[in-house]
Amino acid sequence: MPQFIDTAKIWIRSGKGGDGKVSFHREKYIASGGPDGGDGGRGGSIVFQVDDNLSTLMDFRYKKKYTAPAGEPGGSRRCTGKDGKDLVIRVPRGTILRDAQTGQVIKDLSDKEPFVAARGGRGGWGNVHFATPTRQAPRFAKPGLPGQELEVRLELKLLADVGLVGFPNVGKSTLLSMASAARPKIANYHFTTLVPNLGVVSIGEGESFVMADIPGIIEGASEGAGLGHAFLRHIDRCRLLLHIVDAAGSEGRDPIDDLEKINSELGQYSIDLEKRPQIVVANKIDLLGDNREPLDAIQKWADDHGFAYAEMSAATNKGVRELMNQTWHALEKLPPVIVYEQEFVLDEAAKPVTEADIEYSRSNEYYIVSGPWIERLFASINFDDYESRQYLDRRLRAAGVFDKLEEMGIKDGDPVIIDEMEFEYEH
Repeated sequence: MPQFIDTAKIWIRSGKGGDGKVSFHREKYIASGGPDGGDGGRGGSIVFQVDDNLSTLMDFRYKKKYTAPAGEPGGSRRCTGKDGKDLVIRVPRGTILRDAQTGQVIKDLSDKEPFVAARGGRGGWGNVHFATPTRQAPRFAKPGLPGQELEVRLELKLLADVGLVGFPNVGKSTLLSMASAARPKIANYHFTTLVPNLGVVSIGEGESFVMADIPGIIEGASEGAGLGHAFLRHIDRCRLLLHIVDAAGSEGRDPIDDLEKINSELGQYSIDLEKRPQIVVANKIDLLGDNREPLDAIQKWADDHGFAYAEMSAATNKGVRELMNQTWHALEKLPPVIVYEQEFVLDEAAKPVTEADIEYSRSNEYYIVSGPWIERLFASINFDDYESRQYLDRRLRAAGVFDKLEEMGIKDGDPVIIDEMEFEYEH
């Protein structure tokens, strides 16, 4: 049986935009044709897509880095570069996408709509955009913008209306097989279920719900013991819990003690989970004969805790249909399956770079100017071209760089480092 993987951490980066082209029109018998450099193409985006053929995050166990292709650079004759192809990452339905640093929800991938997690960088302008009446032959273009990058955590939480909870071997898998078309592996030993199984239970035409047989719990699961959170995480979304107990104590277990322990684990994992509506289901009643004493004790426990109660024998199918009808009527009164709201806004994490992002500092006699805006500006400059250098000077002046340096006390002739290039300051 393949290992069930329900969490993963990966690093994603969208593609860089293609650089703009520096080019001039060349045609026989036509002199000074003018600039015709085209724009770069947009970089590829990182897109997450739900795939119902997937049931685990196994694909992310070994591959941890995902990078979309860059856009192609612009060409001559005003030709725009080709856009980079989007990189589509397929995940199981119910996967929560979180920012790895803050844990905030980026997207609950529970529907079929593709989600763009990181947008590709915009392509740079070709030199055709920089022509003016006074600058008719610009020898510089803009570079493409870098892509967005982010470390994200994937967390699979099954989408099911009803979760079957209980200690191993109490009959959860048998109930799922009897009540739905699901055919989970069933055997008479502990921890039969190592991966969650989903089944659709049909009550009537247009009336159905999804039921999940979750891996069996043991004491200490809320602290990660045994299957631990691999059990508890997947009942997080369930609207209703069917708490199955072995009423006959066929393996020497006390059903009341089992009920107490599992509800204690639910409460330690999540207060919300502890308060989730439950139907306490006494199973294996066929082994009790006429002895109602254990059933009365279980029903009293359910009544005392405000839970509904039901009896059945999953092995003989006795009471299964009645339990499914009771479950359906309980679901009709409950809100829909939880869908997590977005908390982390990716556009804020990758906001456009502006002059406000310029950083100033001093180191010994050096004045240092740095930051993403500076890096992008310098990447667009052709230092062999006089007009390009003049353009750089105007942009720095308009951004207030010179005024800020003079506030810091810089004098003519002082050394200044801008984007790792050293200059002598000259007002």
